[in-house]
Amino acid sequence: MAKTQTFGDKTKKKKIGDGRINVKVIKGYRTPEGNMRFMETFVKVTDIAEVEKIDITK
Repeated sequence: MAKTQTFGDKTKKKKIGDGRINVKVIKGYRTPEGNMRFMETFVKVTDIAEVEKIDITK
């Protein structure tokens, strides 16, 4: 019996949603001791150009 659905068929399907893209934003900052720490969060944006406008604070 042949397989009816391939992996390529699964990836071609579009999920019905709000049309936004998930982007992982990483921000580096220095601690009072002088060490480097990183904060990361996922943000949904409608356009990739909006990434530069995102402000995440600790």
